Amino acid sequence: MQQPQINLTRPTRLFLITASLLGATGVALGAYGSHGLSAWATLKQIEYFQLAVTYQLFHAITLFAVCILSLFISNAFLTASKIAFVLGITLFSGSLYLYVLTGTKILGAITPLGGLCLIVAWLLIVLSLLRHKNSTK
Repeated sequence: MQQPQINLTRPTRLFLITASLLGATGVALGAYGSHGLSAWATLKQIEYFQLAVTYQLFHAITLFAVCILSLFISNAFLTASKIAFVLGITLFSGSLYLYVLTGTKILGAITPLGGLCLIVAWLLIVLSLLRHKNSTK
């Protein structure tokens, strides 16, 4: 029996690789947060770091799922959602990691922008699904 062909576009492949790398680094950073931070960080810093890890891992998995969904549904909203997830993870989790590791408080101002990107990414999935027309009647 022949397997159905899946059209894995170059951008989708790139987003799948990105989601996988975000997952792998999330696990590594989670391990560091659980074992390495306690030697020097405050309890509050560890909480911020773990929050960053949680959001990174959760949204890396979601990005992976959106990539799989985009194999079946292709529209600009879904593409924009993938971009917003990557941007949101980078800004939200990245700013928290840097805040904990450097102590630079101004980075805390970036975190809400990342959260906003993540909200937008989820809403873009909704718009994508609302706009999608099934090809069967």
